[in-house]
Amino acid sequence: MKLKHIALAALMATATAASAEVKIALDTAPDPKVSGTYNWVQAFGKTLTDAGMDVREMPRDSVGNEAEKLDQLSTGLLEVSLSDVRSIAQVDPFIYGLRLPYIFDDAAHMQRALADGEIFERVNDAIAGQDIMLLAIVPLGPSSGIITTDAAVRTPEDMADLRMRALDDAQIAMYKAWGTTGTIVPWGEVPAGLQTGVIDGYLNSPFVPIAFGQTDFVKNFADSRTIIPIRAVIVSKMWYDGLSDDERSAVNEAVTKGNAATQAWLDEVSASSLTALEDAGVTVQRLSDEERGAFRDLSRQVYDSGLMPAEDVKVWTDLSEASR
Repeated sequence: MKLKHIALAALMATATAASAEVKIALDTAPDPKVSGTYNWVQAFGKTLTDAGMDVREMPRDSVGNEAEKLDQLSTGLLEVSLSDVRSIAQVDPFIYGLRLPYIFDDAAHMQRALADGEIFERVNDAIAGQDIMLLAIVPLGPSSGIITTDAAVRTPEDMADLRMRALDDAQIAMYKAWGTTGTIVPWGEVPAGLQTGVIDGYLNSPFVPIAFGQTDFVKNFADSRTIIPIRAVIVSKMWYDGLSDDERSAVNEAVTKGNAATQAWLDEVSASSLTALEDAGVTVQRLSDEERGAFRDLSRQVYDSGLMPAEDVKVWTDLSEASR
């Protein structure tokens, strides 16, 4: 069985390098007006196309869920995926430092920290055995705010009676620190949960209710700027290692251009995204620095909650300060 796996891997590596087709699994609709990750994909794909590679975009969910995409990446059936950071964290939880609330001022600060701390090298050493690579961390949109169906939120006290959708245990701990309740709900179940009252809101970028058609029942957005919503660009290590030197150089250049395109888009829409919400009928609570500080101060409890090893938290906080 092991010999069969090795033979299959060798065959797939050869086939992938020969065809040079790059299938990219999208995480959002292909709309550059509302998706930071699609801005990244456009610039990344164009650079590869200009280098003579065949690029094919795979619509969201067309190649399976997160676990299925990861399996396809690890076997070389899929080359590139815009994936949930949890796909990396299940192998190397260190990456969860990116989700510490208020760890970064903005996306540019995050990218400086990733580069200065050589985070990609560290993570890729840890996940190499899974035959995958982390190629980039891409903001989905401007910094996350508090999205709710009915309640207008300006203070943590305004959330006391709310039940919020959480991504993971770290967000549950954050909501608890704020004095409210969190429950883990898969993204696909969020619209129904909001409409039935199972949950009262969630934390995400201001474009998300627009991009996912939720503005009929999402009615408030508090600009808390808590966390940068991100996707992990994960690639097949088998595919990457099988590229020629010229192809690999093109891929690396494409990452740089993708990152630049997303940052340029963020610079353009950080303010207009709030106006877009208002145009869609959502009331925006533009918090003052003092109001935002109340959430930031309470969020510090998450850093000491034990959900991440203390030494990992220190690495992230030291890196954040050094790159500020």
